[in-house]
Amino acid sequence: MSIKRKLITIKGIKDGLVFRLDERCDFEELLEELKEMLENSHQAILSGPLVSIDVRYGIRELSDEQKLQILDVLRGKRNLLVRSIEGAAKAADARENGVLRTPVTTISGMVRSGQVLRHDGNLLFLGDVNPGGSIVCTGDIYILGALRGMAHAGSEGSELAIVGASYLAPTQLRIAEVISRPPDNDEEVSFHPHETQMEFAYLQDGQMQVDKMANIARLGRDLNVFKGV
Repeated sequence: MSIKRKLITIKGIKDGLVFRLDERCDFEELLEELKEMLENSHQAILSGPLVSIDVRYGIRELSDEQKLQILDVLRGKRNLLVRSIEGAAKAADARENGVLRTPVTTISGMVRSGQVLRHDGNLLFLGDVNPGGSIVCTGDIYILGALRGMAHAGSEGSELAIVGASYLAPTQLRIAEVISRPPDNDEEVSFHPHETQMEFAYLQDGQMQVDKMANIARLGRDLNVFKGV
């Protein structure tokens, strides 16, 4: 017996819902599944108070007419407010033009066990974060030192935030509402505690990924944050 593949996933964020659309399936199939979800299978979360919706369609190319078809289906539920409908290119633009242009604050010191450093915006931290210590930021976190404790970037829901460290060996890593820990099995994100190059963690399709900082340009970002340090 074959199991039908889900073409649409719904993720809750702090101020609404994100609809992630399959990037390669037939558009008519996608539209039919969306209609079925709204009318039948997801009544519990898609009814009631007004809720904001962000639609993400990845690398799929949609014509203006197809976007309108999606919007028409969503607008059929009067409590759904469509806030945005974007593909991968626009998400990269938002990352570059939004988060990057936010001022970066530099703080030096050490975050010890039991201490929590909270910051509104992007943070460049010069020092170590020890096990039991935490950094929580609404924007990006860059650590010129060892991250052995917990870091939470995009604490108010931004999935575009990243966490970078000279030595990335966290007890817990969190971006927006996505949490990852050091791997107990092959399904967990792979940190590289013996890596000699600076690494960063980011979200891709709602999943935590880790890469070398030299590859950050692939996300439409650069290292301007370090200029003038």
